[in-house]
Amino acid sequence: MAPSLAQAYRRRWWMAVTSIIENLFFSAVLLGWASLLIMLKNEGFYSHLCIENETFATNRSLVEGGRWPSCVEQEEMLNLGFTIGSFFLSAATLPLGILMDKFGPRPIRLIGRSDTALVSDQNVSDFLIFFAVSFNGFGGICLTFTSLILPNMFGNIRSTILSLMIGSYASSAVTFLGIKLIYDLGVSFRLIMWVWTGLACFVILNCFLNWPGESFPAPEDSRYTSDRVTGDRYITNVMIMEDTVSPKPQESEKTHSENASTVPICRSVCSPIFLWSVVVMAITQLRLIFFMGAMNKMIEFLVTHGDPNRKDVEFNFYSLAFYSSIFGTMQLLCLVTCPLIGYIMDWRLKECEEEHVDISTSKSNSAPPKRDRKIQKLSNAIRAFIFTNFLLVMFGVISLIDNLPIQVLSFALHTVVRGFIHSCCGGLYAAVYPANHFGTLTGFQSTISAAFALLQQPLFILMVGYLGGNPYWINVGLLIFSLVGFLLPCYLFYHQRGLIRKKVQLDVIAACQSKMKGLNLDIFKTKTTNIIL
Repeated sequence: MAPSLAQAYRRRWWMAVTSIIENLFFSAVLLGWASLLIMLKNEGFYSHLCIENETFATNRSLVEGGRWPSCVEQEEMLNLGFTIGSFFLSAATLPLGILMDKFGPRPIRLIGRSDTALVSDQNVSDFLIFFAVSFNGFGGICLTFTSLILPNMFGNIRSTILSLMIGSYASSAVTFLGIKLIYDLGVSFRLIMWVWTGLACFVILNCFLNWPGESFPAPEDSRYTSDRVTGDRYITNVMIMEDTVSPKPQESEKTHSENASTVPICRSVCSPIFLWSVVVMAITQLRLIFFMGAMNKMIEFLVTHGDPNRKDVEFNFYSLAFYSSIFGTMQLLCLVTCPLIGYIMDWRLKECEEEHVDISTSKSNSAPPKRDRKIQKLSNAIRAFIFTNFLLVMFGVISLIDNLPIQVLSFALHTVVRGFIHSCCGGLYAAVYPANHFGTLTGFQSTISAAFALLQQPLFILMVGYLGGNPYWINVGLLIFSLVGFLLPCYLFYHQRGLIRKKVQLDVIAACQSKMKGLNLDIFKTKTTNIIL
């Protein structure tokens, strides 16, 4: 039986810590494609496409050095598998978001972990690799996507916890690096996959015991209440908290929650902020996915510069292994740096008034007026997006430098940007839109981004074919397109100015109404005194 929402709230820190660990080991492990690609080549996947080994089709013989042959055709086919898997990793979020908003995270999380457990051992034939990466992507996004609403339980640090969830998701690429290190020690690839399947069963058990059957309410939901002495917030089993001391804020809070739930989803989807975020995320996703899929070929070109006379097989192999290990290790930077962007998104929110507080009530207090919460959230989002886009442009510039050791810096920037951009987008949706739209909006945005990221396959074919493995001109084009990302914070700034003007007008109207009430009362008293006299 699923625990109640109040029980889940008391276990929220356990759920947060275990979700971070689960995301780290099971969510977007496909993003560690550089390490997985080396293992797949060593296992001989699609080596029969290489025309250099004519006897391979009949007796699956090994080439000199104990390794299967490798060629452009093999790399294109394996990259297609990565493209399909990364597409499912993002595209599945739209139906998952709709289902999660309706049924909650528990059933989706259980189904996603079951899929991963079923397909973890798929090194049977070449063709099944496509099914393996597809179900791995679907199961991984189920785990990640359901953990994105858990930060609703953490109030003013919601964006920080959200960034930790996204950071663990982005850092999960390090999993295949760890698997590769174990594989290099001589452990069977099949045995590694079976052990990984067994570990996934613990995720299912944890979800069954601790995750509630309903969705986590947003921080402004009326099911939260506060301790009058300590100020700590907690959640109750009743739908609306009873407060005999201050009933008016309760009524205002209830009205705010009802208004938020009645906003149509089409209004949120068609809003300019969401449409701009879709454009920015689509371009950024294509930029990041292409780099991950083509990284090994980029390293090879930096070693040989397209000169076949400089193509030393052993040197290339160890260079790829060394730099792919560096790239995989750097994935942990996502988990370390994502709290920074979460801190930016949560900046000074404790100093803000609640969004549902009545203006007339707040103005009657003698305390100085607090910051507007929605305006502060937009200010934080503007800073976060500008910082992230600046790092993305720096990543694009460094990618153009023809120097292999310097590319280590591009590895670091790629990793940081990948965690930052998802944290920024998730924090923006949580700040601007109703909580019951979060899953659908995130899913819709991810699906469009995944469809746009499919362009990385023709770009990869163009790079290894017509361009001879040289990624320079593709990187130049992607760098130019990434400048579009600065248009979103520009529009957020314009939208924020409109909110400030509206707030000033409402404050002026409230002040005038207050003065008019006092003036009318004085006139009434004067007229009454004259009549009596």
